[in-house]
Parts: sequence; C-alpha cells; structure tokens
Amino acid sequence: MLDVVADLSSFSFEAGLTEDEKKLLHLRVRSAGLIFCGCAHAVFLCKLVHSLRCVMKSHTANRDSPGEDSDLRVGVLGMGQMGKQLLLSLLEKSGIKPSHIKISSRRPESVVGFIPTGVECFSDNRRLAAWADILFLCCLPSHLPKVCADLHSNLSKRCLVYSFTSAVPITRLAQLLGHDFILKPQYDFVACDAADVWLSCTHLATALMDPLQIEASCPFSTSGGISLGLNWVCAVLYCLLNICTSSGLGSSDALSLINSILKEKQPHTVELNAQSFISASYASSLLTKEPFPWISLADAQTKETPLLCFLSRSKSMQQCISAAYKLLVETQAKLDSSTLM
Repeated sequence: MLDVVADLSSFSFEAGLTEDEKKLLHLRVRSAGLIFCGCAHAVFLCKLVHSLRCVMKSHTANRDSPGEDSDLRVGVLGMGQMGKQLLLSLLEKSGIKPSHIKISSRRPESVVGFIPTGVECFSDNRRLAAWADILFLCCLPSHLPKVCADLHSNLSKRCLVYSFTSAVPITRLAQLLGHDFILKPQYDFVACDAADVWLSCTHLATALMDPLQIEASCPFSTSGGISLGLNWVCAVLYCLLNICTSSGLGSSDALSLINSILKEKQPHTVELNAQSFISASYASSLLTKEPFPWISLADAQTKETPLLCFLSRSKSMQQCISAAYKLLVETQAKLDSSTLM
C-alpha cells in the first residue's frame, strides 16, 4: 500500500521534537541497533549449538535406535520488548520447532498471540529452567534477584543461560544463580558515520534478511557503531566445547566436530586445536579419548584465555567465524531441523 505521507516532513517522527529532544535521536538509533544485534547474535548461537548437536548425534548415535533427541529446547524468561523481539526472531530465523520453545512470563496473557504458533507460555520459572537447553533471561534488573532465586538449584549444569539483563555483571549473575554456564553480551558503542543503518529495523523479521544490517552486526565488525568484541566469541566457542565435554566426547572428537561446523562455512581456514582452548602444558598431557575440562564461561568472558590470545592474532579464524555468522543468520529458517547444516 502506498504511504501518502512518506515525503511529508511535517508527518515525520522528528517533526514534533524540540531542538533539545532532537539531540537525543541517536539513542533511538542505538536502541534499534541493540535489539537487532541482540536477536541476531542469539539466532547465531542457537543455530551453531543446534548444528553441533546434530553432528554429535550423527557421530555417536546407534544407527539401529533413534538416539537422543537433537532438537534444541529454548526457554525465554520475560516478555517485555526484548523478550518479544527475541521470540519473533527465533520463530522466523532459528529453525527451532515452536513446540521446542517455551516462555515463562509474569503475565502470560500478554503473549496469547503466540499460542497459535505452538509456543507454550506459562508462569513458572523453575519449570522452564529444568526443561531448557538454552535459557534466555529477558527480565528487568529489578526482577533479577527473585528470578535467580527461582532458577537457583533448578538449572542443570549443561543448561546455557544467556542474559540480556543489563547492569548486572556476569560474575554477580554467576553468584546469584550458583551457575557458571552463562553468556552475557557486552556491547560497546563506537563513533561511526553509518550508524543510521539501524533506523530501518522497525520490522525485525524483515531486517534480519538485510545483508547490510547482518554485516553491521557481525561480532568482528564496527560498521554499525556497535561492537561486541572477542570475549563473547571466545565464550561461544567454549560453550561448544563444554557441550562436547558434557556428552563425554574425547578431545580429538570434540575438536573434529567443532572444526567441521566452522569449516563447512569457510573451508580454507586454520583449525582449532587443543592449545587454542587450554594451556600448552595441559594440552600436552590431554589424551585424545579424554574430554576437555569444563570451562567456566564466566571466567572465559572476564579473563585472558588461550582462546582469546589465539583469536586476537588469527585473522583467518576471525574471517571463518564471520563467514559462519553471516551464513547462519542469513539462512531462512526451516522447520525440519535436520536441514539446518
């Protein structure tokens, strides 16, 4: 339908603002960019983890039995602005079956519109924590103490908690939850002439198909004025390693499967090895059939790790991860989870 007021400046959003208010317009751009980046990075993580689970199932399953369900179970706690946008992104882009997404909200009636999609909504944080493989925290900081009290002792060690809750450092969150398998993106802002790329994010599902915005949200890019940094990427890779460890995979198999996922997106790249993840002394004594040690993601995001040093100097691996990011986020979701790879 033709927008008859599209070229009429008096009908624009900015027309009714005072000069002082116009100075704050950059916050509108920043907010749109943060929501886009948060959702895009969450979709990337879910697709990457799901891909690993699929290749692990193929690698370890008995051909004569159905084996463990490789479908990822995703929980979203909180249905404010971020929670709703995240849910839309997961439904549109992740390829996760709606029946494998559950929501816990203080006001389940506010998301009744999602029920026809097959997503289950209830008000029970403990139930969600016990069920989910990945649990996204989208609650307000003021609600976090109660939420953490609900989740404490109900999270399995292998449940990845992904926090969008601001103003609470990851070390404090780990203490409140009694849990160290936590990812928390830390966004920084840099001066950039192209930051207005985010102004077209009014419809997130459409924006997530825009190559320019996907490029701007790439973890190694600052072209949109929003920077995520190496620590988050390191934590994502350590997350994959922990998933292999929790399944009892030997170090050789774990490296092979993680490299296979990345090399499928960028065939000619440097491979990750044991010394990429752990100290040289530990790596030299690690047997091929012996699993990697469990890595605290809280430590991985706050300390200098072998992987951080490796990624900092390996442009080839940065390009590989960037290629994987763009491909996975751009790829349209398919309900048949086996076709994600």
